[in-house]
Formats: sequence, structure tokens, C-alpha cells
Amino acid sequence: MTISLLTVITALGWAGALAGLIAYGMVSKGRWTASSFAFQITNMCGAVVMTVVAGVNGVWPSAAANLAWIVIGAQTLLTVSKARAAARREQEDALRVESAAQVDLAA
Repeated sequence: MTISLLTVITALGWAGALAGLIAYGMVSKGRWTASSFAFQITNMCGAVVMTVVAGVNGVWPSAAANLAWIVIGAQTLLTVSKARAAARREQEDALRVESAAQVDLAA
């Protein structure tokens, strides 16, 4: 039994659709947030696969919509990453100030 390329592409399409549904379901149930890495990565992986499948099948409106989905997800990941990095720096700075204050009090 030989697996055809069409079968592989169809299976990838279903996997991409399932990834998108899982991401949506997890956010809808409150287990993930829209700004969580898990949601964005799952959503983007589904969109990448769906873009490829749509492109292979010549369904250009769907390919374009999924490409936009990927761009939005990438921008969100960048924004969230920057915000988390800034929060970590802020927390580290606060700890340094607190440590310095404790050293001054101990002296």
C-alpha cells in the first residue's frame, strides 16, 4: 500500500485544523490566555500547515487568511516576549534595590 502525496497533504490539513481547534478550545475554557505562548505557538503551527495545504490546493483566499494569522501570531509573540523580558528586568532591579537596602540596614 502506497501513501499518496494527496493523502499526506490531506492528513496535514486535518492536523492543522485540529491544532487551531485545540488552541481555540483551550482559550475558550480559560486554560490558556490569548497572550500565552502555548496558544500562540499552537495557533501558528496550525496556520502554517493550513497555509501550505491551501497553497498546494490553490485555495488562495484561505492561504492568505492563514498567512495573516501567522503574522498576527508572530507579532503577538514578539510583544509578549518583550513585555515578559521587561517585567523580568524590573523584578531583578527591584531585588537589587531590596538587597542593597538590606545591606545598608545590616551595617
